[in-house]
Amino acid sequence: MEGRRLREQIRVGTDLCSVEAVADSVATFGDRYLRRVYTDHELDYCQKDPAVSAERLAARFAAKEAVVKVLRPVDARPDWRSIEVRRDPGGWCEIALSAGAATMAEAASIRSLSVSMSHEGGIANAVVVATVLERDDRGAEGDTE
Repeated sequence: MEGRRLREQIRVGTDLCSVEAVADSVATFGDRYLRRVYTDHELDYCQKDPAVSAERLAARFAAKEAVVKVLRPVDARPDWRSIEVRRDPGGWCEIALSAGAATMAEAASIRSLSVSMSHEGGIANAVVVATVLERDDRGAEGDTE
């Protein structure tokens, strides 16, 4: 195994979400939908201002989907609530993983996650960047034998 080392890689996940689709889900399924997808922390923040609640929820849904894209699950997807968008008092957001999502991240050697979200014109988007520590199987000179 001489020549094997670890190297940092980047994974990017992105997603778009219709604000109207989220608003419709809330209107149709109410608390059942909200409690299946969002954590208490997310709901507390998103529902503070009803004028932008659907936009904030849609941005978090897009962020959860973007996280799933960097996790690259093979068999089962993680529970929505195991992926949480936490808003820092300074204004930026971070991703917190628990349960199945945290287990998948550990198995994939994901070391950190960063998120950027936005919403405008009825569309919410999120981009998630993950740093991953992977084995570099190339030889010391970069050979791939």
